[in-house]
Parts: sequence; structure tokens; C-alpha cells
Amino acid sequence: MRYPFPIGQADFIQGDEAIARAAILAGCRFYAGYPITPASEIFEAMALYMPLVDGVVIQMEDEIASIAAIIGASWAGVKAMTATSGPGFSLMQENIGYAVMTETPIVIVDVQRSGPSTGQPTLPAQGDVMQAIWGTHGDHSLIVLSPATVQEAFDFTIRAFNLSEKYRTPVILLTDAEVGHMRERVYIPRPDEIELVERKLPANEEEAKLPFGDPHGDGVPPMPIFGKGYRTYVTGLTHDERGRPRTVEPEIHERLIRRIVEKIEKNKEDIIDYQTFELEDAEIAIVAHGIVARSAIRAVKMLRAEGIKAGLLKLNVLWPFDFELIERIAERVKRIYVPEMNLGQLYHLVREGANGKADVKLISKIGGEVHAPIDIIRPIRGDLM
Repeated sequence: MRYPFPIGQADFIQGDEAIARAAILAGCRFYAGYPITPASEIFEAMALYMPLVDGVVIQMEDEIASIAAIIGASWAGVKAMTATSGPGFSLMQENIGYAVMTETPIVIVDVQRSGPSTGQPTLPAQGDVMQAIWGTHGDHSLIVLSPATVQEAFDFTIRAFNLSEKYRTPVILLTDAEVGHMRERVYIPRPDEIELVERKLPANEEEAKLPFGDPHGDGVPPMPIFGKGYRTYVTGLTHDERGRPRTVEPEIHERLIRRIVEKIEKNKEDIIDYQTFELEDAEIAIVAHGIVARSAIRAVKMLRAEGIKAGLLKLNVLWPFDFELIERIAERVKRIYVPEMNLGQLYHLVREGANGKADVKLISKIGGEVHAPIDIIRPIRGDLM
């Protein structure tokens, strides 16, 4: 196949553009969306490229319809994606729950901006962390990735599709306006350099009859495709292994929901991804993600130059969350700082993980400005004086 952009070489592109190119190389062939700043460039790039690779792009009437369309496309056997920002992401929450309940592999990109409501449309924020993890109602689990660079925006998009197909779940790529709009050098690999995970299909007629069963004991049922001769019932209601509604039997609901949650929780080691910087002998730990992690790396270097043993834990996956890792760090440092562009969202997860074994402090900044390294350094210096 000929791709409508250079492959096997580096290019200087926007984060939103990188996400679109990665989606196509990951096998995405259906995109439905509604224009919204600062995610519109993803839509524009997909509209340009997808017809050239036999893909389909549809502008829907709103974000509710957009995510509904990609759920339908996924059940037709196509890798599908949508992208939005905070206000549209809020509208998608009910259908995110439907995708969780029906175990539909889709990728949702949220290019965050300041809120609530219309907020600051052109400025970055990290205010959707809680919404990404817990925004839809009911007990559930899904996967949330957080890139800090344009290269990571590319790489994590491919990983989002792979995780979505592997675990039959929605995956959220939680980026922000700064990463989405900045331009950086990105290596665009050839298809033979990319490892892709394809959908697990029923091996026989018996498996096809149990689209919500667990024939292999890994919690992930093979997924039949509409139009391939399977008779499959799909509903957001509580359902049995055949997909038939069973809304008043507590044991069926518990069996279904526990499996949906545990297929993520039991595979945390495969899903969780993080990087450390100068953390081995650190007495002060900084935990950050996304664009703020870049400032945190510089802050650690500057603190080290002053003789302060600081280190960074950069979280690439926000959910599932590694509470055990945070507790291990808390056991050997004096204090943990969490800089983020909100009034405290990741902070609560870190504080829970620390389990009282280290003091956890929030370094909050809102208003659309990314933390400068000095914004992280000042409160740390102040506490050490």
C-alpha cells in the first residue's frame, strides 16, 4: 500500500497530525468526529488521508453521534477512532460506558483544553484526568494513555489501537492543546517496523455463539463481526455470555462486570508504562504526566545542580494506575510532589498510592499556562528551607 505521507523517515509535524498518521498506520479505516479546538487538526488530517487508503471519514452532527458511529464501525470489523476536546468528551461519556459494557474496541482522543464549559478553547490543561478514568457511570475499567511529546503522541496512538484490540476495550489517548499543536521531529516508521495487534475472532461456531463468554480464560472473549454470518445480540443492558439481556439476576451482572474490570486489572503489568529520571537515590520525588513532565525533567536537573536529590516518575499510562509503585517510592523518599495543570486530579491517586508513607504535595497551575521548571522548583525549595 502507498501511504499519503512519508514513511521510514523523520518529519517535522504537529502532535495532532502525528496522531492522525499513527492511526492510519495502526490500521484505522473509519473516523467519525465533530470539529472542536484544539482537536480539529486530527479531523482535518484524517479527512485528507483516509480516502487515499480506502478509509472513511464522516462529520457527524455532534460528539454523541461520533462515538456511536465508531462503535458501530468496530462491530462491523473496522478499527475506528474519534477525537475531541473537553466539552465533546463530556458528551461522549454515556457511549463510552456502552463501549465498555459491549466490550467494543475503539480509540478516543481527548486533546484537553481549560474548562469547565467552553473555557479556554485554545489553551492547554490537564483537567480531564478524572473524567477519562471515571467519567462514565457504573463500575468499569478502561485504559488511559498520556503522551508528553509529539513522538509519544504518534507511538501511543499505535499502542492505543493495539491495547484496544487486545483487551476489547475503549482506550483513551489523553493529550492536551500544547502537545497537540506543537511541532517536533517525529520518526514515521515503515509498516514492517510496527507491531500490530489484530482482533481475536471466534475460532469456531461455538465461540461465535458466546460473544461475551470467556472460552480462553483470559477474560477477553473473541469478537464476532457483523456481516460475517454470525447471529450476535449486542446490548448495553446487563447480558449473559450469549449477549441476551439479563437485567434482574444479580449473579449474572456480577459475573459480567467483574470480568470486564478484571481483564484490565489482572493485566496491569502488560498495560502500565512509565519512565524514571534520577529516581534511584532521590529524596524528593516528582510524579507528572503529559506536557508537565517535560518541565519536571528540567526541574530535576536544576535541583540536582543545587545538590537537592530530586527524581521524576513520568506516567505514560494513567489507568490502570500502579498504586504499588507509588507506595514503593513513598517508602524511600521524604516527599512527593505532583505538578499538574488542574486543581488536583492525579494528585489524589498519588496520595492514595503513597498510603501515608510520604507527604504528597500538589503543585497546581491553571489558566492555560504550562508549568515552567521554576514553578516546580520554588515550592520544593521553600519546603527544604
